[in-house]
Amino acid sequence: MFDPVIAETRFGMGLSPQQPLPTGVEDMMVRLAGPDLAAARFPIPTYDAAYPSLGQLTAVSRDRNAARRAGQDDQAEQLEQERRDMLRAAQVLQQQTLAATLARAIDGEDGLRERLVRFWADHFTVTARVGGSSHLVTPFVETAIRPHVTGRFVDMLMVVTLHPMMLLYLDQTQSVGPDSRVGGGGRRGLNENLAREVLELHTMGVAGGYAQDDVRQLAELFTGLTLDEDRAFWFRTEAAEPGEEVVLGQTYGPTPQLAEIRRALFDIAARPETARHIAQKLAVHFVSDRPAPDLVAALAEDFMATGGDLLSLVRTLLDHPAAWAAERAKVKDPFSFIAASLRALGVSGAAITGLGPRILRRDFVRPLGLMGQPWENPVGPDGWPEEPEAWVTPQGMAARINWALSVPRRMVDRLPMPMHFVTDALGPNPAPAVVQAARDAPNRRDGVAVILCSAAFQRR
Repeated sequence: MFDPVIAETRFGMGLSPQQPLPTGVEDMMVRLAGPDLAAARFPIPTYDAAYPSLGQLTAVSRDRNAARRAGQDDQAEQLEQERRDMLRAAQVLQQQTLAATLARAIDGEDGLRERLVRFWADHFTVTARVGGSSHLVTPFVETAIRPHVTGRFVDMLMVVTLHPMMLLYLDQTQSVGPDSRVGGGGRRGLNENLAREVLELHTMGVAGGYAQDDVRQLAELFTGLTLDEDRAFWFRTEAAEPGEEVVLGQTYGPTPQLAEIRRALFDIAARPETARHIAQKLAVHFVSDRPAPDLVAALAEDFMATGGDLLSLVRTLLDHPAAWAAERAKVKDPFSFIAASLRALGVSGAAITGLGPRILRRDFVRPLGLMGQPWENPVGPDGWPEEPEAWVTPQGMAARINWALSVPRRMVDRLPMPMHFVTDALGPNPAPAVVQAARDAPNRRDGVAVILCSAAFQRR
């Protein structure tokens, strides 16, 4: 059952010589249910507070284009300079939010919370669809994901589905009811992306048993969800498809209204298919690509019994014997590898947030891309892969080795002795082969790199 090293490596961000190990599942749950200390220590702006906002980026481009059309060249140039300044500020903020996210991971006692935030942010993947707005992805997570990881699944689903970043990412702003006043008798069309991903990825899963007609009916129900000219949420009734919609046997409407969309999301979130899909994803992410069926069943049962209480769901995960299997079946993704390395080295969060843009790009932004996980830019709405094969590639492993040989020595005043570091990184009983490799290393740099690149450290 409970093992403090597994607790920190499998369910946290890794071992640290600066942080105490959890004493048990109850200790982990008390920290998770308590105040979010890492967020207070290393703040990230909320979506509404982030600069520049989507509205500001849109407005300055719109005004610049209008000035160009009017022949106001001086005004257009001034607005173009303002836009460039905004884009520079956006790039800086994106790097700062990476630094703050790393700082939270390496300098806190509640690694489970950080893992859950990353799990749910990946589950509800968004990327930027407006030029220059990549800096808003982490503020989206800060606003729509982080506050809800210990709450109810349906509440997170509601906030995420109606968020401007999700509406833009899945092209919902282009979706118009064909028979609505805006649709003009079919001149403008329906976009099914949001409806499909809500069912396929966010709730019931690809094997959830819904039909294409359910996707279309849900897409028709979602019409009206859009953004205003300032890129703020807007339920536009004249763009909503009139009449009743039947989704999974339940009828919604006939009058277009946001309350009916919320009711549909509530109903879908409560379905047993959703419980099974979330249970499977949680078990795969934290434990094994082929989790024990009784673990998945226990998680699904808890989800249904509690109405999707995510704190209870985590407790059920941690209380199950399969969660503490000795085999380290999962491979750390690049962000987790970097965070765990810094944590093992005892690097402080303040040291990371104090780095300048050039160093952040050199030591973290570029290496993440080379390792196969560019910051805040997954390929599709299904997020980052879970399979070890996705990360254990020649290019990815070469990038990890290069990072381990170069960056640690820049992060600490003096690298630790390999024979001391091996227990800092792997716990009190490291694999004999890793101990021997650390002992045989010709210098501290190589010894630290050998440990960080060992299979024992790469897996959790």
